[in-house]
Amino acid sequence: MLVLLPPSESKTAPASGPPLDVAALSSPTLGPAREKVLDALIEVSTRLDAVAVLGVGARIAGEVARNVDLRAAATARADQVYSGVLFAAAGLSQLPAAAGARAEESVLIFSGLWGVTSPGDRIPAYRLSMATDLPGIGPLASAWRGELAAALGDRADGDLVVDCRSATYVTAWRPRPGAAWVQVRVVREADGRRTVVSHNAKHARGVLTRHLLTRRRKVPVDADGLAAAASELIGAQWIAVELAPPVRGARVLTLVVR
Repeated sequence: MLVLLPPSESKTAPASGPPLDVAALSSPTLGPAREKVLDALIEVSTRLDAVAVLGVGARIAGEVARNVDLRAAATARADQVYSGVLFAAAGLSQLPAAAGARAEESVLIFSGLWGVTSPGDRIPAYRLSMATDLPGIGPLASAWRGELAAALGDRADGDLVVDCRSATYVTAWRPRPGAAWVQVRVVREADGRRTVVSHNAKHARGVLTRHLLTRRRKVPVDADGLAAAASELIGAQWIAVELAPPVRGARVLTLVVR
């Protein structure tokens, strides 16, 4: 089983820790590409128009300015640096030992800067979306596509891929047809109507991730097994679980929340 997560926009900057060592990150074949994107991000972040180029609001200009010092900045585990709603619900940094080992083997966190990381990779806090057209690199999703295909293709073949990413990160890498690929969708139901709500979706995907890592039953190996595992939380977290036929290579698991 592979669980694919997006990064969180909000990040907790480590107060202390060793500086970045790109060569020590998992998926080491991505090293040269990571170095190029890192250099481009640092250069862009020194510009007066950096906030506009990176597509962020002026209120987080300080986070963009912090990009300039990424090579010397303190690092911490990725599952501690990413601190948004999904990661708060998944609680990857507080898992029991066995579940933590499972997370290190099966969770991949996608990133516009690193391509992909494991929960235990040591990274600094940064600001860069996969949706960015980064000067010197180009659109990041396109720039990472070939790199990620080479690094991850064999790893996903024949495996269950639980995809909790947003659409931007899906465009950067899709599993090959040999994988049992399931995209997780979340809708809110109220007064008989269903709507998609970002906050609820992030929270539910985090809850599902934690459940898959901590449950003591056999790890699911296909879409039906995943739906059965997700159904264990009906009543506690959501009101229904629905599994749709394949669309563009992926089945869709819908979690219905109130």
